Amino acid sequence: MGRALHYLSDLLLGGSSSNSNNKPSHKKRKEFNTVELKVRMDCDGCELKVRNTLANMKGVQSVEIIRKQGKVTVQGMVDTQRVLRRVQSTGKRAELWPYVPYTNPYVAPPAAYDKRAPPGHIRRVDAVMPVTPGQEERLATLFSDDNTNACAVM
Repeated sequence: MGRALHYLSDLLLGGSSSNSNNKPSHKKRKEFNTVELKVRMDCDGCELKVRNTLANMKGVQSVEIIRKQGKVTVQGMVDTQRVLRRVQSTGKRAELWPYVPYTNPYVAPPAAYDKRAPPGHIRRVDAVMPVTPGQEERLATLFSDDNTNACAVM
């Protein structure tokens, strides 16, 4: 019974049943991905080295570099960690792009402001300052009339 199901699944999914070990060969399809990195580049040579290294990767469709910000954007059928390792193999310090654009600076937590961030960006703080359910409730009741210890601004 098991072989019949295996044969039918190979037939329907497009796999080949001629494998020597009778295991289905399902390759994970890569999806179109945009990877943003922060890479320190000092000169045209550094930029060219990073650009050539990334452009020669399999699956890369475009490489965009903004040297003033230290931002490298790679688009294509690539894996984020493979791109990061490839840039680090050039000898450059690289990390995932740690900034997000903001529209209202008054709603961001204090840890989000970074003087090295490009204009119009703040540091991504979702991993730095996770909000727990207890904190969320405490912040919501901070100015409540029901809370006797609440701050009252008149």
